[in-house]
Amino acid sequence: MKPWSSRFERPIDELAGAFNASISFDRRLAEEDIAGSIAHARMLGAQGIVAAAESEQLIAGLEALRDEVRAGVFAFRVDREDIHMNIEAALAERLGPVAGKLHTGRSRNDQVALDLRLFVRAAIGELRRGLLGFARALIDQAQRHRHTVLPGYTHLQRAQPVSLAHHLLAYVEMARRDLGRLADADRRTAVSPLGAGALAGTTFPLDRAAVARELGFAAISRNSLDAVADRDFAVEFLAAASLIMAHLSRLAEELVLWSSQEFGFVTLDDAYATGSSIMPQKKNPDSAELVRGKTGRVYGDLLGLLTTLKGLPLAYNKDLQEDKEPLFDAFDTVHDCLRVMAGVVGTLHVHDDRMRSATRRGYLTATDLADYLVTRGLPFREAHGVVAQLVRLCETTGRTLEDLPLEELRRVSPAFDADAVTALDIDRAVARRTVAGGTAPERVAEALEEAQDWLAEEARTPDGAA
Repeated sequence: MKPWSSRFERPIDELAGAFNASISFDRRLAEEDIAGSIAHARMLGAQGIVAAAESEQLIAGLEALRDEVRAGVFAFRVDREDIHMNIEAALAERLGPVAGKLHTGRSRNDQVALDLRLFVRAAIGELRRGLLGFARALIDQAQRHRHTVLPGYTHLQRAQPVSLAHHLLAYVEMARRDLGRLADADRRTAVSPLGAGALAGTTFPLDRAAVARELGFAAISRNSLDAVADRDFAVEFLAAASLIMAHLSRLAEELVLWSSQEFGFVTLDDAYATGSSIMPQKKNPDSAELVRGKTGRVYGDLLGLLTTLKGLPLAYNKDLQEDKEPLFDAFDTVHDCLRVMAGVVGTLHVHDDRMRSATRRGYLTATDLADYLVTRGLPFREAHGVVAQLVRLCETTGRTLEDLPLEELRRVSPAFDADAVTALDIDRAVARRTVAGGTAPERVAEALEEAQDWLAEEARTPDGAA
């Protein structure tokens, strides 16, 4: 018997029943559903809506079911449709008719909204820990390579020299923004919808605030219609998850490039690479490639939920059953990708010599030479043109800027003097960029110290807190 069977003369078609059921995936919400039910049962007793002894009986029965779920012995049944009815029916088998009093003053509509918010808050905490582990791996590698210099790129063309630590710390900044977005999303998720009923509230004197406090929510929903129809918090979570994947994918792409023989900047540890079934020499960066590939999957989860929500009238509609699978999938994917990328970065073998060698090609100090001319009195646009002529000369003669003698420099501009060569030194070029946020060694040292202090402080911050 379904909880709504009394309204109908015939049972639901077998295929339609299976199509309607969600227990195959919302069984994952079992602990959240039980936690919400325990808080609701406790409140019902405190408010005198059910007898105190009945409230205690309900709580004890629910706790026993939670133990079964945790032990992996709870029997989920498809004919009971969803996680709510599976728990309620199992409770009835254990307690008898008193179990039917648990649903007093609530609907599956506000119940599932509550379960989902509890899940998202826990997921935010898990991703927060994953981001901190990823950031820690980046910071540790940056600390080891404060003095490693490599080409910085724009348009995937060699541009200017930077330190590897500076490059890695750019991804730490992305992780910090990701953490901020998760904390911000958590604030809007931490709103309890329980008490909204099916859509209009309830006639029973529920203490909604007490339930919210017990479950760790900061507030209760202000509008019962919105409470059961709102999935903005899930969209926000998926949007934050998508940006996390965007950042992981950008780093993954760089590691794929850098580990190629064309670059040769890094080698992935054997623990995070694979071989070929036919080519014995291959070492493939499959971990990074999979992270890059799974990014589109998470983007799809976000777009799928947005599409589900588009055009839904108030309040609850069965379409909202489609909110869980993309949410679960995105969380699982991002959680795994963060752990894998932390391992990839933490075990990465960096070839300092190859990175430095690459800075000798591509005219990386051309801007420094133009800046030198500016200090000699030329307007920057004129200095830019002078150095561009020198680059063309080098390209046609197969030389580097460092190869050009002073007399040849002076033929293009008399502003050059003997000290022009200092502008072409790679280490000096890096060291001169002392502007706040720059790649100079002292700025990088400051950034590393600040990042380490930030990481230590974050490690002391409770999950989900801003």
